[in-house]
Amino acid sequence: MNGGWARGWRAGIPALAEREWDLLIIGGGITGAGILLEAARRGLRAVLVEQRDFAWGTSSRSSKLVHGGLRYLKQGRFGLTRESVRERNALMREACGLVEPQSFAFGDYHGARPGRRMFLLGLAIYDLLSGRRERHYSSVTDFLMLAPNVGRAGLQGGMSYTDAKTDDARLVLRVLQEARSHGGVAVNYMAARTLIREGERVVGARLEDGIDGAAIDIRAQVVVSATGAWADQLRGQTGAGKKIRPLRGSHLIFPAWRLPLAQAVSLMHPADGRPVFAYPWEGVTLVGTTDVDHSASLATEAAITRAEVDYLMLALECQFPQQGLGDGDILATFAGVRPVIDSGQADPSKEGRDHAVWMDQGLLTVTGGKLTTFRVIALDALRHARSQLPHWRDDLAPCPVFAPSPWHSMRVRGTQRQRLEGRHGAAAAALVAAALPGELEPIPGTQTLWAELRWAARCEAVMHLEDLLLRRTRLGLQLRGGGVDLLPRIRATCQGELGWSDAQWETSQAAYLALWNANYSLPT
Repeated sequence: MNGGWARGWRAGIPALAEREWDLLIIGGGITGAGILLEAARRGLRAVLVEQRDFAWGTSSRSSKLVHGGLRYLKQGRFGLTRESVRERNALMREACGLVEPQSFAFGDYHGARPGRRMFLLGLAIYDLLSGRRERHYSSVTDFLMLAPNVGRAGLQGGMSYTDAKTDDARLVLRVLQEARSHGGVAVNYMAARTLIREGERVVGARLEDGIDGAAIDIRAQVVVSATGAWADQLRGQTGAGKKIRPLRGSHLIFPAWRLPLAQAVSLMHPADGRPVFAYPWEGVTLVGTTDVDHSASLATEAAITRAEVDYLMLALECQFPQQGLGDGDILATFAGVRPVIDSGQADPSKEGRDHAVWMDQGLLTVTGGKLTTFRVIALDALRHARSQLPHWRDDLAPCPVFAPSPWHSMRVRGTQRQRLEGRHGAAAAALVAAALPGELEPIPGTQTLWAELRWAARCEAVMHLEDLLLRRTRLGLQLRGGGVDLLPRIRATCQGELGWSDAQWETSQAAYLALWNANYSLPT
């Protein structure tokens, strides 16, 4: 089984109301996907629903890093760092081609903080926790070979270390596909409107289909809210008070030729000392991130502000002065809202990144945490749910995130093969077999193959064009204008697979372009 969604799969949604469920998971980001996988592989009858598209929220708009939490050492969070490093290493091992090593370079400038000694001490502890040793300090000459475009005034040398990066939306899809192969069910565009109760206990939810408007009730032994920054909305139906502080992290994307980097370059922002980075990602260069309170409605999609653009551009001007970067060089922007537990810190960046689990009248809420530790969070959620599932026994020992999926094809080799296997797992062989002549070539300016577009349209629950171009692939971030110049060929490749009429395509295309201009371009 490859975990894909066959055409016409939504016709089976009404039958879900007739089935008995152990878990109803609300929220289709990485946290919900992780819970679905860990529940399904352990024999629980589990269904996940997501009000928008899978990974629509924070999980497609993160900084794309799978990291051990080096900065948490400064806060004395050794346990969190150790846990994060362990999960990072497991993902690099088990999801090769999707989670990849990324070297980071940090210039040692005269008078800059943190100083060389403090930074190297942190890296030594980082090595100890990760069980490996690296050479971290380089002379000016050697450092400029690693990062030749950085500013040279006051440069005394530099530090380097290794973490990892991923395509966050594809990681969610891969986890969901793995969960489906174990019998889990995942439905996008299905919003939980009202919690269903028996007495004071939550026993299900009334759902509304975002495609046809139909209502359906699903009941389960345990209802899990994995809705991230939206968690307070469902918890509010139980009378619980607000606990989430939504923080926005915004990013810029440049063509790789305009800001060429072999390493990720980290720096402390000249205005406030916050860490900012630039690194190569999926054929472009990604720059981020901000960390500001998000006061806009969570019902609308987040977008970068002009002040955030200026903040990130100032960091680039200081770190890469010779590049002369301007607004016209920016390909795209994106902003995500992080679900951080509110502890009342004046500085948003000082809020903790731990996850939290709360039980309110039978509603189990799981929120906070990091992309890297989604498996740890999922297992913790199931430990809390166990008391509500008296028929179920499991030691909840960690399993490999993904099962091995060996396959053979003479049509793809080397890194391309590894990339497809990492992103698509057991479906990789069928994806390659479905490719028409010329479709195993990358789309110009990206690492995405034309065949991946065809496969996503055929088997990955695409309901709108934005699903295809912003989450199943990342063409909307990698190509100028969101890929508008390639839309005719994308239409020729995908419209038939989607089963859309000309009117459906044109409506979805117009909606996608309006969304891109409002939320993924520079703010007007």
